[in-house]
Amino acid sequence: MNVTPLVDVVLVLLIVFMVVIPALQQGLQIELAGVTHVDAESRSKAAPFVLSITHDARLFFEEDPVSPAALERRLRGANRAQPRRPLVVRADKQAEYTQIREIYRIAQLAGFPGVSLRVNRQSERADARKDNR
Repeated sequence: MNVTPLVDVVLVLLIVFMVVIPALQQGLQIELAGVTHVDAESRSKAAPFVLSITHDARLFFEEDPVSPAALERRLRGANRAQPRRPLVVRADKQAEYTQIREIYRIAQLAGFPGVSLRVNRQSERADARKDNR
């Protein structure tokens, strides 16, 4: 029996899976806003809950889609289950400010004492180049 064609097929399948699997695991594509002066890192040992807002106003709590109507109930349940765990909002820079403010209000009503906004650190030189244009 000639095994060479079988080995060729297996190697091709291996290469295909090596290319496809990482693409499936990337998650949401959110472009964070850039900030020059970022607050100090939190010293909390607990990994935060992550609430993501896409540019087209879709909400995701821990990578699971959630409707705006069910958001407060979902946040209350999460805070009740793990009260020491903080909440971080990842909002696309094109998301509407009013929606982000509403998310903050809902998070406070759900019992989170503070909510952090995840941003990208931006260098001061890049900021100065924008001002010169």
